[in-house]
Amino acid sequence: MDQRLLGILACPICYGKLSLNKQTNELICKIDSLAFPIRDDIPVLLKNEARKLTSEEKSS
Repeated sequence: MDQRLLGILACPICYGKLSLNKQTNELICKIDSLAFPIRDDIPVLLKNEARKLTSEEKSS
């Protein structure tokens, strides 16, 4: 994912900053504890497509 794009994307729920998890190819919102998928290099920033972070992921 392009770092410039990552700099302007925001969580669709809280409008907070997202971070990229390259291992899972997801955008992470620590505030809402959600992971948004990236499919075919396109971020899918829909609440119903996001998954809840596990307790291990929250602490890291």
